[in-house]
Amino acid sequence: MFKKIAIPTNGEVLDAHFGRAAEFTVFEIEGQEARKVEILSAAGLAHQHEGLASMFKRNGVEVLICGGIGGGMIAGINSVGLGVITGASGRVVDVAKSYANGTLVSTGSVCQEHGHHGHH
Repeated sequence: MFKKIAIPTNGEVLDAHFGRAAEFTVFEIEGQEARKVEILSAAGLAHQHEGLASMFKRNGVEVLICGGIGGGMIAGINSVGLGVITGASGRVVDVAKSYANGTLVSTGSVCQEHGHHGHH
């Protein structure tokens, strides 16, 4: 039995701003192994809580791993039964491996200031 995780991606690294990520790398986690399975495009879904949450759910994602994320997005993700781990950074492959081997710990950090990101 495997679990699918998604990580907001900018090139090969975790995109620190979840709501503006253009794509998400999906990994299947089985035991302590992380296998990259696909890239999901988030084109047109920037800061759309329900749209992003639905996309993850449709694709079988169970956990989202991110750096910064707002409380509204966390609520949207949780409302469709998905988990969220915050405070991650680095190469997406390394983040997925850390999750698989149990060493990735959520900081619980939530983005509070959105004015500088173009939210109004």
